[in-house]
Amino acid sequence: MLSFIRMTNFPAKTCISIADALPKRYVYTHQVFDEISQGDLSSLNSQLFSYTRSRNFPATWALFCYMHSTCLNLTAYTFTPVLGACSALPAPERGKQVHALMIKGGTDSEPVVKTALMDMYSKYGLLGESVEAFKEIEFKDVVTWNALLSSFLRHGLAKEAFGVFQAMTRERVEFSEFTLSSVLKACAQLKAFRLGKQVHGLVVVLGRDLVFLSTALIDFYSAVGCISEAMNVFNGFNGRVDPVMKNSLISGCVQNKKYKEAFSIMSTMRPNVVALTSALAACSENSNLWIGKQIHCVALRFGFIYETQMCNVMLDMYAKCGKLLNARSLFDGVFQKDVVSWTSMIAAYGSHGHGLGALELFKKLGEEGSGVLPNSVTFLAVLSACAHSGLVEEGRACFNSMREKYGLDPGPEHYACFIDTLCRAGQIEEVWCLFNDMVKNGTKTTAAVWAALVKACNLNLDVKRGEFAAKQLLELEPDKPGNYVLLSNFYAAVGKWDSVDNLRSIMRKKGLAKEIGSSWVTVAKLT
Repeated sequence: MLSFIRMTNFPAKTCISIADALPKRYVYTHQVFDEISQGDLSSLNSQLFSYTRSRNFPATWALFCYMHSTCLNLTAYTFTPVLGACSALPAPERGKQVHALMIKGGTDSEPVVKTALMDMYSKYGLLGESVEAFKEIEFKDVVTWNALLSSFLRHGLAKEAFGVFQAMTRERVEFSEFTLSSVLKACAQLKAFRLGKQVHGLVVVLGRDLVFLSTALIDFYSAVGCISEAMNVFNGFNGRVDPVMKNSLISGCVQNKKYKEAFSIMSTMRPNVVALTSALAACSENSNLWIGKQIHCVALRFGFIYETQMCNVMLDMYAKCGKLLNARSLFDGVFQKDVVSWTSMIAAYGSHGHGLGALELFKKLGEEGSGVLPNSVTFLAVLSACAHSGLVEEGRACFNSMREKYGLDPGPEHYACFIDTLCRAGQIEEVWCLFNDMVKNGTKTTAAVWAALVKACNLNLDVKRGEFAAKQLLELEPDKPGNYVLLSNFYAAVGKWDSVDNLRSIMRKKGLAKEIGSSWVTVAKLT
């Protein structure tokens, strides 16, 4: 017998207590486990589907364990909703053991359950197993192909996802609206304007539901920087648009720095969390504290202030507008803080030069006991705060704790940040020891790492190794103006003026220009 399922082999009475212990917001059905004994397999399967559809995944699992303990002849229609619940519950071993139980019972060959397996393994991050499940399906329908499309997109493999679409074309699979929506997402990730435009044409030729696909089209055109095309899609409905379409266009306008248009669309609709969150992002990018405060008032009026995601964006807005105390006050009031809440506040302290405040909050996160653990972005925020405040020992302790305490492997961005911390303190030998450790651990050496090494050599006048790092940087990013400026400063610092002149000559030939610094200032209108 499988260990995980045997361990959770509950009697009916225990299942009742589990259901009663679930948070009320998860319980949507009236029939719980006290009526299970009278139900046949068909009605129990329906109950499983009901729990999964209402996202009551713990109840799905508890009911499944009861059904397994009563030795019912479980079918593919039993396992399909259970696999969906497994992908949302912790411990991938749970889903793997359910899969093993299916193989043992001979219920793993049905296309519907294979598709559910594909989705589960994809959500676990096991793309290979997801693809293998797809290959084992003899008669593949459009739902199966769509599941494969989603698997590749979920892992950021847009090129492979588009390859799946081409295979569907060769196999003469009839596309669904979901297929076309997924392909548009792939085109957006690839920044493939011409391909996306062709998919748009295919939507029109096939006479597919433009209302269903409108959001995908708006998202695609926004992602490739063609906001005017997104506006055309939106305006093509002659005012017959829903809040989802408006939210999508607001987000697209913000993404393309069309803040005036975003606020104009928002003024025509009833406020909702998604629209206000996008508008707050615009305020953050535009450093517009005045409108940001007004949105805060609207959020308070409509009761959106309890939404964690909105509070996170609002916190970021106040921090970027220089209002650190407002940001901390908002952070303290967040009812359910997630890792983004903690990371945003730590980053806010770091960007304002309060490295000790960032460290204190980071330590509090580790001691909070709220179930929230720091992720790689949190560590990047802490390391950046330490770098800007000259906290070398504290930065070293944080960097080491990533792997030792939290089991996180430092990425290239973490190494680049810690290299910056060390070089500011003049510890050039430790910088190169850290770099060697990074190479030894198999971490990819990015342009950011080479740039940090050039900067370290510049500050510490390390000519030979600095030239080596400079060569590597230009090989990775030969057309980035900032790299030439960085290298020019390095050569100037070590007195190699011929190299400085040569770099400036290359910039002129390539048509590269140093980006001009700028600052945002909000000016009140005078009447």
